[in-house]
Amino acid sequence: MGLAFIPIYVKYLGIEAYGVISIFALLQAWLSLLDVGMTPTLSREMARFTGGTHNAQSIRDLLRSIEIIALGIAVLIASGIWAASDWLASDWLKAEKLPVATVAQAFTIMGMITALRFIENIYRSSIIGLQKQVALNIILIIMATLKGLGAVGILIWISPTLEAFFLWQGIISILTVGLFITMVYCALPTADYSGRFSIPALKGVWRYAAGMVGITFLSLLLTQVDKILLSKLLTLEAFGYYSLAAIVASALFTLVAPIAQAFFPHFSKLVANQDQTQLIYSYHKSSQLVTVIMGSAAIILMFFAEPILHLWTQDATLAQRSAPLVRLLALGNLLNGLYWIPWQTQLAYGWTSFTIKVNLISVAYIVPAIFWAAQLYGTEGAAGVWVVLNAGYVFVAIHFMYRKILSGEKWYWYFQDVLLPLSAAVTVACLFAWVMPPSGISVIVQIAWLFTASVTVFIASSLAASILRIQIWHSFFSIQLLSDDLSKE
Repeated sequence: MGLAFIPIYVKYLGIEAYGVISIFALLQAWLSLLDVGMTPTLSREMARFTGGTHNAQSIRDLLRSIEIIALGIAVLIASGIWAASDWLASDWLKAEKLPVATVAQAFTIMGMITALRFIENIYRSSIIGLQKQVALNIILIIMATLKGLGAVGILIWISPTLEAFFLWQGIISILTVGLFITMVYCALPTADYSGRFSIPALKGVWRYAAGMVGITFLSLLLTQVDKILLSKLLTLEAFGYYSLAAIVASALFTLVAPIAQAFFPHFSKLVANQDQTQLIYSYHKSSQLVTVIMGSAAIILMFFAEPILHLWTQDATLAQRSAPLVRLLALGNLLNGLYWIPWQTQLAYGWTSFTIKVNLISVAYIVPAIFWAAQLYGTEGAAGVWVVLNAGYVFVAIHFMYRKILSGEKWYWYFQDVLLPLSAAVTVACLFAWVMPPSGISVIVQIAWLFTASVTVFIASSLAASILRIQIWHSFFSIQLLSDDLSKE
């Protein structure tokens, strides 16, 4: 939903206003640090409650304690953003077309919505811990649809303004919080008395919460610091183009995250069983899956960024301005995605210190590098910094990993898992780019061309991946044998 309606937001609000919307997403990401690890901790404790660690009274006391703290933080968030709204609109952002008063009012409404989303996350994590994910997803689907389609309706038929957009988001957030509160308390069994604030309940979980704060902080620094610095260094229009490109390129992570999530518990089991042979096979298989699936999509996005953006937004200027950024950010995200399976393997071995050290070094690099590159080269310079950072993961950091674990698999990973599938994808993409029809062709022909290119690149990359190629042939012959048996019958 968030990706689908961006062209409509830009069309009715303008690229500067979309930049303000991007700041809203940035605010929510960074202010999540203020929950001091409460969200993941509460999810964990709710799960432990379903396993019998807590009784009805203790889990209600913990929930009520976190509720009170979260409510206090939410009030601080809303009042703090309201107090700083004029300064943020006039001194932090560089709006050229939007009135400062409009941006300041948008920040005030953003503060209230961010506070509501902060409270919402407390109950969402509780629902996940209580293992009510199906019901939660149904609510999220409905609310996401209302947020997206409702916002489009507001902009088209009522008021194409930032204030109207954010007011609608606020209404949906109020509804969502109400539904989540009802769902959590209906799922919890009754106790002797209603939950109450409990210092002992908080003391029992503070160590885990503190660890999660550190992990969240480093992750946010690496993924969000570019947007924070660029929102200050660039004009709001330029920041809007960068934000749009970042969202498009980040869609690549939806292709690698399910693979990593599926294989991580399998890796953990194999490490525990000391089944090194099967671990090595699964490691290379999952690495090739990432290279083929995410790599094929990234190559298509890099080679055909401008026509894809033009088809999506129907805005030639926006596509032309954003395409170079999409290419760079897609390359950086591809390099980042290639590192996910090695990273998951490190975690399966329980080796977390290496990741912390690498991320600390990365943070020390990325902040001054973006500040320098953005001032000299603008948005392209900042995107280039992201590429260099992730190249460091793939070409430097991973060598230290192979010194400790999977020591004999480094060059197989580089050559068979990464280089061959990517080389096949790039070769086919080059051929399609070379003979691509002129830009004046119809939309249907452009879509058909891009679809054919994508499928061909994917097939070529799959056949170049040694393990996947064998599985493809086995699957093909199995289907053929089954078809022959059915025809005989």
